Amino acid sequence: MARVTIEDCLVNVENRFALVIIAAKRARQIMEGAEPKIDSKNKPIVIALREIARGYVGVKQKIK
Repeated sequence: MARVTIEDCLVNVENRFALVIIAAKRARQIMEGAEPKIDSKNKPIVIALREIARGYVGVKQKIK
């Protein structure tokens, strides 16, 4: 499978700083036993980035 680029992920996330936070949180969830939304034998951080790039994982934004 091709590498996941930051540009692929930024389509679904506001900025690269938010991307780091979201990817780290999702990777921790996967390491703690959460079911990945894609089939992959990669490390949890790579799985998290692929989920973000495909739009399966994101962040809910608060409306003020």
